[in-house]
Amino acid sequence: MTVNTGTATPTKMVEKKRHGLVYDVMRRMLREKPLATFGLAVIVILLLTGIFANFLAPYGMNEIHLVDALQSPSSKYLLGTDQLGRDVLSRVIYGARISMIIGLCATALSTLLSVFIGATSAFVGGKVDLVVQRFIDVWMSIPSFAILMTFMSLVGAGIIQIIIVLGVTVGIGGSRFIRSAVIAIKSNLYVSAADAIGCSPIRSMIRHILPNIMAPIIISFTLGVGGAIMAEASLSFLGFGVPPNVPSWGSMISSEGQKYFQRAPELALWPGFALSIVVYGINMFGDGLRDLLDPRLRGGVGRYTLKASALEKLKQTVVRYEQKNP
Repeated sequence: MTVNTGTATPTKMVEKKRHGLVYDVMRRMLREKPLATFGLAVIVILLLTGIFANFLAPYGMNEIHLVDALQSPSSKYLLGTDQLGRDVLSRVIYGARISMIIGLCATALSTLLSVFIGATSAFVGGKVDLVVQRFIDVWMSIPSFAILMTFMSLVGAGIIQIIIVLGVTVGIGGSRFIRSAVIAIKSNLYVSAADAIGCSPIRSMIRHILPNIMAPIIISFTLGVGGAIMAEASLSFLGFGVPPNVPSWGSMISSEGQKYFQRAPELALWPGFALSIVVYGINMFGDGLRDLLDPRLRGGVGRYTLKASALEKLKQTVVRYEQKNP
């Protein structure tokens, strides 16, 4: 026999599923940052174009058709041909692969080097930090492009060479930014508490400092990809970058674009247009990612999705403040 006590069975609380940081950033980017979303789309297209260049390009990157040299855009050659009859569209597509490889690999190397130098210098401090920072001061006083051309003239043209030179050159200068971030985190109480309980310096660095500077590291990496692509194009334009047989946007503008620009302006137009769109998209994505990952920049009035109700609440808050403080 059951006794009805008159109390209803408590319903189960439906707990909302919690998503990760990536999902949250992507959701807010789609809602609040249309330019960053456009930049992300450009990056995805660049990656897919580089990965599937062999399938997307209608011709080989160095496939020569002398009888079709300097042809205007047509149904056979959508973007025309160069002085050797090579399809410009195919070379632009393969150039995306070169830019993707150099941009990602050089930026990854520079980021690792910046984190190692900057974090070590800030965490150790003392004379080590003094010596390292004075060396970085001297390094940053020299024009970076002069350093790049000097090292590229010594090691020679090549994809591996330009990745190493770009990674080392940018990484040394970028360590100053990582150092400032580590110094800010190092002054927190939880780092002092970890030292007080006997936490080793390496464990303290890995468990407490590096996770808290991941946001600026990610932002620095994202913004660095566009700079690496532009630096490679500039070096290739001057003849210090990739070999002549490798299709690079910078080398296409330099070799074919300069010599035959008046007769076939599309030789410089399309590589330059691709370079501009990609660098612009990467910079917009990095700028939007910085705004989304920085808590101080969240919830600003300049967001695209600030609703009318939020504006009304803001106005009411201002009115109440003015009433209390006439």
